[in-house]
Amino acid sequence: MVEPDERPSNAGQRLGAPESLGISTLEPGQRPPTMPPGRQVAVRVQMLDDTQEVFEISQRATGKFLHELVCAHLNLVEGDYFGLEYQDHRKMMVWLDLVKPALKQIRRPKNTILKFVVKFFPPDHTMLSEELTRYLFALQIKHDLACGRLTCNDTSAALLVSHIVQSEIGDFDDVQSRQHLLNNKYIPDQDALTDKIIDYHRKHGGHTPAESDFQLLEIARRLEMYGVRLHPAKDREGTKLSLAVAHTGILVFQGHTKINAFNWSKVRKLSFKRKRFLIKLRPDLNQSSCQDTLEFMMGSRDCCKIFWKICVEYHAFFRLFEEPKPKPKAVLFTRGSSFRFSGRTQKQVMDYVKDSEFKKVHFERKHSRIQSNLSLASPMTSHFSSEMPKDRPRASSLNADRTDSPLRHGRGLESAHVTVENASLPPHHQLSPASASVSVAVSQPNGHHEGLQDDASSRAPPPQQLLKQSTDQTSTGSLGLGLGDSPATPRGVMVNGQKQQQTLGLLSHSPDGRQPSPLTSPLLTDAGFIRTDDEDEVRRKRFPTDKAYFIAKELLTTERTYLKDLEVITVALHKFVSKEEALPDSLKNVIFANFEPVFKFHDAFLKEVEQRLQQWEGRSNAHIKGDYQRVGDIMLRNIQGLKLMTGHLQKHSEALLELERTCRGSRRLEALCRDFELQKACYLPLNIFFLRPLHRLMHYKQILERLCKHYPPTHDDFRDSRAALADISEMVAQLHGTMIKMENFQKLLELKKDLIGIDNLVLPGREFIRLGCLSKLSGKGLQQRMFFLFNDVLLYTSRGMTASNQFKVHGQLPLYGMTIRESEDEWGVPNSFTLFGQRHSVVVAASSASEMEKWMEDIKMAIELADKCNGPSSEILGSSLTDSKSPDEGGVEQESEDDLSASRTSLERQAPHRGNTTVHVCWHRNTSVSMVDFSVAVENQLSGNLLRKFKNSNGWQKLWVVFTNFSLFFYKSHQDDYPLASLPLLGYSITIPSESENIHKDYVFKLHFKSHVYYFRSESEYTFERWMEVIRSATSSSCHARLHSRKDPYPY
Repeated sequence: MVEPDERPSNAGQRLGAPESLGISTLEPGQRPPTMPPGRQVAVRVQMLDDTQEVFEISQRATGKFLHELVCAHLNLVEGDYFGLEYQDHRKMMVWLDLVKPALKQIRRPKNTILKFVVKFFPPDHTMLSEELTRYLFALQIKHDLACGRLTCNDTSAALLVSHIVQSEIGDFDDVQSRQHLLNNKYIPDQDALTDKIIDYHRKHGGHTPAESDFQLLEIARRLEMYGVRLHPAKDREGTKLSLAVAHTGILVFQGHTKINAFNWSKVRKLSFKRKRFLIKLRPDLNQSSCQDTLEFMMGSRDCCKIFWKICVEYHAFFRLFEEPKPKPKAVLFTRGSSFRFSGRTQKQVMDYVKDSEFKKVHFERKHSRIQSNLSLASPMTSHFSSEMPKDRPRASSLNADRTDSPLRHGRGLESAHVTVENASLPPHHQLSPASASVSVAVSQPNGHHEGLQDDASSRAPPPQQLLKQSTDQTSTGSLGLGLGDSPATPRGVMVNGQKQQQTLGLLSHSPDGRQPSPLTSPLLTDAGFIRTDDEDEVRRKRFPTDKAYFIAKELLTTERTYLKDLEVITVALHKFVSKEEALPDSLKNVIFANFEPVFKFHDAFLKEVEQRLQQWEGRSNAHIKGDYQRVGDIMLRNIQGLKLMTGHLQKHSEALLELERTCRGSRRLEALCRDFELQKACYLPLNIFFLRPLHRLMHYKQILERLCKHYPPTHDDFRDSRAALADISEMVAQLHGTMIKMENFQKLLELKKDLIGIDNLVLPGREFIRLGCLSKLSGKGLQQRMFFLFNDVLLYTSRGMTASNQFKVHGQLPLYGMTIRESEDEWGVPNSFTLFGQRHSVVVAASSASEMEKWMEDIKMAIELADKCNGPSSEILGSSLTDSKSPDEGGVEQESEDDLSASRTSLERQAPHRGNTTVHVCWHRNTSVSMVDFSVAVENQLSGNLLRKFKNSNGWQKLWVVFTNFSLFFYKSHQDDYPLASLPLLGYSITIPSESENIHKDYVFKLHFKSHVYYFRSESEYTFERWMEVIRSATSSSCHARLHSRKDPYPY
């Protein structure tokens, strides 16, 4: 690449001043696309920040090659939203065709400047995953405002400019702001609005450039002229009009006022003939006199063709699932244009970013004067926490080998690092790369940041010390310390017994205040507890190989986890509420008076089981064998003692009900419980721990069933085991009804925290059936929505734009009187079906045929249950859906006019919220789970030691692993009070490694999701089969009909 003189010397400065940093996901140093052979020609490209770059391309290079070269130069992953436009020999602005050779389109490259600008404007800026992409969109909005293309009223214009000023100079200062507005013109009539801009700017204190970009796009996307490029035309009467294309369809303007719109679903065909542009519409059955073909006259045939091309591209980009295939060439004659859309569609772009792994790197803003420490303190840095694989063939700047770029300095540190990854992380950490110092940013649980600086001459602390410091100061499952690296989602770290050098990663919040995606997989590395293969083989040979021993060992390992879960209530919660003194004495007595006796009982039981296993293994009494190679006698004795505590077990459900009632009447207690759930020890929703004693009875029953099945009737332990099984089966049968009711109640309480816009979700008689992701067909095309199916109503929601990560309810569909049918042929959307309600209908599409089958099966079953009742309950249908739709809206999601001004506070920081709940995992992995799946997951809990290996690592790492709630939780040992990392398993597949993977070990299973691959190794055939069994229960859905056979009302 030939660089012009005015270009900054450093590659990292191509987007502006080095002191104002943002985040891009393309790692610098990647190779650009391969240059085709041929003589090279210099082409100039003007960027959105008005800088010009010169690129050397071959004469044979296509437009796609030049486009990829520019995207690689900018470290831009979502480059498909952008295009290159230039003025051709007819003095008309045209888009560079990606399929044709670039130099055949640019006839005079020395005298032509291509402009890299936004080509496709999505309906919602939250569809843009990267901060860099949003920054470039903000520059486009700034340019459109300045040239008068984006017109709006004075209030909107002043608000837009105020966010631009905030991003460029930071917080309000009267003298500085006025001087800046005098020196920079953002809108044509800016002087008259200076005071209004100043007033708005004063209210934006504390906003980082990323936040300001986000707010700018939030306001701009609601404007009528957002993303509109007008093409002059006339109708049949000769009236001057303008045509435009948007994601929704064809728009007709008179001046700057939209007078008509033709949605893509209504358009049958677009064509042009000479100067005439023709829109053929689908027949409207409701209007017999509807005009079938609309005709517009444009300035010339070339004008028609230019507009027709961009319409074809817009339709394909926003409406198609994948790039259209090229038409086969005609043998003799051709008819019409062979032009087609080339490139990824919006869905492919979003799936690519969601499914791929990217490494965060800094980019720099040209016009911003804000010091980097402001962005470091902001919790809004990056939208997605993805990471790019090292072998990803993305292009980058041609001068990637330059060593003076500040982007490279941050990667030059060669310290040993420790990485821990989790789906949930407290307030983010962000580091400024520097060549002279090592900077560590640590976020305290209360949100304050401390900066620790160490001279370059001093040594960084060892990885073990970093691990200890980080675990003391972060919340459950996450370590975040960085030395001279950019924030990134931690990825698979190689555990190498020779080098033991590991990479440090950081998770960061997004500009919309969300926490990172829960798709990231756990990485817990510590060289101190890596066991060599030889040591493990020697250890394995010392222990018994009888299956009964491993069944007893499962009892031991799960009992350890169960006791830790009881400690969450009896120790952690008790200690937490004692400080605040917010728990009423009556509630305190109900909870702790019933949990503490159970905890003491199981503590003694665990010690007895541990002693028996030690004797069985021969570690304490090696000479004694037969009398101690059994566990049925201990189980029988303790289950008989547990039967005496049935009263306490029954009151655990009462404690949960009482806690919920008290929280409804006390906001302080509700906030206290929410704060406790953010503690490291509370790794699951609090109310799940209240049901653990009931779940444990089922586990005892399953263990004894396996033991009795294994023993022959003549075995010494068979009689005790069978007697213990009879006793525990009696207890399970006695408490089973209560457990099912409380599981449903607990699930409703959990969903209540994830949803906003609905009151009284927890109603008598309401049963949860299924939740998951479906795409809803609307005027804006297919939009991802989260659906919640109950036995009386179907709710559909979208992910909220708040720090709490909650889902906003958009509408409700009562099930009474609803019908459902497949509609793939009708709408041309794969795996789609239509729900016909009494008020309006909704068309949705599932991600796969199996998902559609599950949804249709459950919805039909729920409709039958609703129809068997005495019609729709007024209490249920009047459940205060604060954002539900009226019948007049017809199911179309609309924005209120007040949203424009309200958008200024849309990023208001709310109370932290878990980002790794089942709802969020289903959202990110585009899947669903039913209540049956939850019940199966409760039955299939497991814990124990496993050896883990990453895809590209050499060593095996020993971890204590707990499977519960569709997730694997990772600990250093069973004595730890909280997990260091977690891996949600929804969407993962479990298989046995193939020979080509070179895993030459026994009892190894493989977990993989997209590009994430993990190997786990168990100690015996029995434990291997058990892990395979329980993990399969989380990765595959169960039958759905058996859950809803109960008819008794719930107690709440």
